[in-house]
Amino acid sequence: MPTETQNTIAWTTYGAHQLARGIQLPELNKWTWDIPDAGPGLDEVFGDVTGLRVLDLGSGLGRHAALMAALGAQVTAVDSSPTQHERAAARYEATPGLGMECADAADHLRAADPYDLVYSVSGLPFTDPRRLLPALANGIRPGGRLVFSALHTNSDGRGPSSDVAARAEVLRLPGTTEDHTVYMWVLSPSTWEDLLDEHGFVLESVTAIDPPQPDNPVSYRLYTARRPERVPSRPRSSSLPPPNAALAVGVIVAGAEGVLLGRHRRGTWELAGGSVEPAESLAEAAVRELHEETSLLADPGDVQVLGTLLDHEGDVVRLTVPVLVTTWSGRPRQREDAIEAWRFWPLQALPQPLFIPSAQCSTAWKPGLPLDHPPAHFHPCG
Repeated sequence: MPTETQNTIAWTTYGAHQLARGIQLPELNKWTWDIPDAGPGLDEVFGDVTGLRVLDLGSGLGRHAALMAALGAQVTAVDSSPTQHERAAARYEATPGLGMECADAADHLRAADPYDLVYSVSGLPFTDPRRLLPALANGIRPGGRLVFSALHTNSDGRGPSSDVAARAEVLRLPGTTEDHTVYMWVLSPSTWEDLLDEHGFVLESVTAIDPPQPDNPVSYRLYTARRPERVPSRPRSSSLPPPNAALAVGVIVAGAEGVLLGRHRRGTWELAGGSVEPAESLAEAAVRELHEETSLLADPGDVQVLGTLLDHEGDVVRLTVPVLVTTWSGRPRQREDAIEAWRFWPLQALPQPLFIPSAQCSTAWKPGLPLDHPPAHFHPCG
């Protein structure tokens, strides 16, 4: 059984036990981390959260989410355990500014609009970071923050690991001696920093959360990270394209929902587009590629050719023509194996990393977009 599934089962058992006991914990009047009266406070970590879209990952009973909502944030509390979600919903369902969802964290992030702030009080390390961090990378808007606490040393004095692998820990049901096994990624600060960097985050600080009792070995670390304002791009792979003189179009489909991008199986996000076939005009090539890749239908007469981009990849000269489509019919869907999914993204929260020619086409269209890519010579039409 997958470790994350076992975690959900254990926390569901925990929630059912607490529901049966009927114990109501008091509301939080101040922010608490994993050890009572240890660690920085809410203002020190988060500052003013008024009006921010905030996600609480592994929200449990929902007390932290309720406190955050009371300060003026628009909070979504997500937990994968049905009984933990049931406890929170029964207590906070009518709380202004607070919504609750029972869902896998990565699944929620892939479907939701990007958040200004994502935080987790001990919940994040119960999910494989190699699965969760890619979803967080695009689930947080550029410039947004990720704040989470993570176990550093357990009650047996066992410290963190540099191996990105889950290990067994003990979850005891309150008021009993009954223990359940859960699995956590208990990682060293340098390992967390490497993982965050790998997925496009900048680690800003690591704060120790230690107990006041000198004989208590339990220790946590509080990590604060930020997604940079600028969206990076990278090649699909380290292999150079074969030498050729092919002409390609990059199709910018732009509307009220944003700009249409597809996730390539090699990890880059990119515009629809491709090579121009013999006897085709640029507009006809754009319409054909758009339909072949996304099923959207457009008229060549509605296509605006923006100009030409000239750059190089190794010794290969590359000519890309960005074209703009603002009128079409249908909804985008996957039609080719190379692209796993199509989605409209708001311009202020584009996903990362972009395919280099797609980033170049986008800045040719909107020069003010905060996209990093190799320079290209742009020759606008007219």
